[in-house]
Amino acid sequence: MYAIRSILVPTDFSDNAAHAIGYAKELAQQNAAVIHLLHVIEPVAYPVNWGYAQVGFLDIEQEYTQAADTEMKTLADSLIAEGFTVITTIQTAGRASDEIDRYAAEHGISLICIATHGRGGIDHLLFGSTTERVLRKTPCPVFVVKTPKNKQ
Repeated sequence: MYAIRSILVPTDFSDNAAHAIGYAKELAQQNAAVIHLLHVIEPVAYPVNWGYAQVGFLDIEQEYTQAADTEMKTLADSLIAEGFTVITTIQTAGRASDEIDRYAAEHGISLICIATHGRGGIDHLLFGSTTERVLRKTPCPVFVVKTPKNKQ
């Protein structure tokens, strides 16, 4: 039997991510697993004549980081109050899917529990899917949580 000792839940603090956290809680409770919460703040980029370049909009990045810190603390405190062991990380560089994969590998994560936003059509074409990229490259099993129709 495969032991689930740690569950990584990438979160953007959306309702979809909260739905995935619900599943992660059930799995963590059944397996006495640690819940790892990861939020990735991707670098800000702006268009230039030769393509896209990363810029250091320090004020914007600081605001994102402060807001993420607040959201993460609230979320972690709630889970801890329910009796879960929680590890939180806010990553401020890199593409979300790459950082999720890297985190899972570096921390020996047993399972990733990730929400899918259910985008279709042009949104999916333009933005792609973090979940799909994670599925392709991750070193561990991935539990994909689809958002219920009434939540989309």
